Order: sequence, then structure tokens, then C-alpha cells
Amino acid sequence: MKLITASLSIFLILMSPQAFSRDTKHMLPIQDAMQSSEFKERLDPNVQLYFGSQKHPKVAHSFGDFSTNKKTNAFNKSDDKACRWVLLSALLSLQDRVKKEGGDAVINIASYYKKNKVSSNTQYECHAGAIIAGVALTGEVVKLAR
Repeated sequence: MKLITASLSIFLILMSPQAFSRDTKHMLPIQDAMQSSEFKERLDPNVQLYFGSQKHPKVAHSFGDFSTNKKTNAFNKSDDKACRWVLLSALLSLQDRVKKEGGDAVINIASYYKKNKVSSNTQYECHAGAIIAGVALTGEVVKLAR
């Protein structure tokens, strides 16, 4: 028992806090995530999502800008898998906001990690660490003209 305790103590001493404080910034392709079966099954096709400056129908009514900041367990997952999962969570949150406000789309979706706005039609920003991955998005909830 003493050997196990001593081994565990040495292991914990050698493991620096820096090993757990990794915060790797990734700019990942939106299209790869949106084409996955998880996204197709879980996202509501009746709530449209427009990233960056993607063209969209004319806006009939704007309900304002809304943000979401989601985190997920990244332990024992690849950064890509964890980032994709947390992006889905963030998009579901935006879709929930659209339904709550009475809209039908989110336009001008941009990454908003630590309040640093990065707008792109093709990529989203994700930060991944040893234990947690995070995606923050902001966008304008609207009712589109038909």
C-alpha cells in the first residue's frame, strides 16, 4: 500500500498543472461538421443557419444579437471530435433561442471566444484543452421574408 501511495504521489508531483491547462486554438471547417450525421439528425432543418456573410433571404424582423458559450468534456477525445460536439451544442442553443423569440433563422453567425469576434463563412473557432473544449458563437436571430 505504501508503494502505491508513493508511486501515486510521485506521479502527481511530476504532472505539472501546465499539462491540464492546454488551450489549443483551432479554426475548423463548418461544412465538415454540418455534413455529419449527428448534425443532420439533431439540428432543426426549419431553423436556418447562416455563417459569416453568407447570403440569406431578406430579413423581415430582427430579434437582436444573441451569444452562446458552450463547453464539453474533451477528456480522451480528439480535439476534432470534441470541437465538433461542442459546436453542435452551441448551434442547438442558438436554434432554441430562435424558437423562443419566434424567428426562423440565425444570420451573421461568428465565433465569439473570449469576446473576440471572428467572422467566417467557412470556419469556426474552437479551443481545446486536455479536459474541456469550448465554442462560443454570436448571431442575429431573425424572421426571414418569404
